[in-house]
Amino acid sequence: MYSQLRNSRIKLSVGQIFWREIGQGPSLVFLHGSWNDGTQWLRTIELLNSNYQCFAPDLLGFGDSERPNVHYSIDLEVECLAQYLDTLKLRQVYLIAHSVGGWVAASYAIKYPDRVQGLVLLAPEGVQVGHRRARWQTARWLIAKPPLAYWLLRSIYPIAKLLGAKNKIDRLFEFRQQLMQSPVAVQLLLGRRRAEITAELVDENLPLLKAPVLVLHGAEDSLAALSLCQSYAALAPNAELQSISPGKSNLPQEVPELVAKYIREFAK
Repeated sequence: MYSQLRNSRIKLSVGQIFWREIGQGPSLVFLHGSWNDGTQWLRTIELLNSNYQCFAPDLLGFGDSERPNVHYSIDLEVECLAQYLDTLKLRQVYLIAHSVGGWVAASYAIKYPDRVQGLVLLAPEGVQVGHRRARWQTARWLIAKPPLAYWLLRSIYPIAKLLGAKNKIDRLFEFRQQLMQSPVAVQLLLGRRRAEITAELVDENLPLLKAPVLVLHGAEDSLAALSLCQSYAALAPNAELQSISPGKSNLPQEVPELVAKYIREFAK
C-alpha cells in the first residue's frame, strides 16, 4: 500500500502543507493528534483506501508541513484546513481526527457545516473538562526553563529503579520528549494565554453541529480522555460514543482494524 501513496505539497497563504493521498471514492480526511503527524493514520488508511479516497495531511507546523514563524491558534489551523480543502476542490468530506486534530475538525465543521458529511473523533481536545489547567500541569513542569524537573528526574532515577518506580519515570521522560518534539502542539494546548484558549473551545457551539458525530474512546485510555469523549457525545446533537477494547491513547496505531471498521460503518 505504501508504494501507492501519493505524497504532495501545496503552498497556501498561511504556509506549505504536506499530505499523503491514496484511493478512490468518498473523501476521508484524517487529522492527526497532538504528538503525531499524518503517518499516525497510515495503518488505518491501508484498510480503507480500496473504497475511499483518503487524505492524511500534516497540520501547519507539524511533520513535513511548513512551520512558519507565526502565532499558532486553532482558528489558524481551521483556516489552513479550509484553504487546503478548497484548493483540492473537496466540497464534501468526512473528517476523522484525533486529539488536537479533533479540536480542529470540530471547529471546521461548526464554521463550515455544509461541507462536512460526518465526524469521527478520537479523544478530541477543545472542550472544558474539569480542571483543564491542572490536566496540563505535569506538561508545564516537564518543559519549564530552566529544566529543573528534568534534572530532578535524572538525579532520582537510580533510586527510582531500586524502589520499583523506573517505569513511571521512563513514561515521564518519554512524555517530555514528545513535548520537546512538538512545539506547535505545546503552543496550541498550553503555551497561550488562558483567555485565548478558552475563546476557541467549542463547548458552546457543539450543539450547532449539523453533521453526525461518532466519538471513539479507548477502553484503557485515561480518565481525562474519557471525559473529553463524553463531553463531545453529550453536547453534539447527533453523536454516538463507542468504547474500543483493547485500546489506549493511540487507537489508529494500536487497533487500526477496529478503527477502520467503525469508520467504514459510519461512512456508509
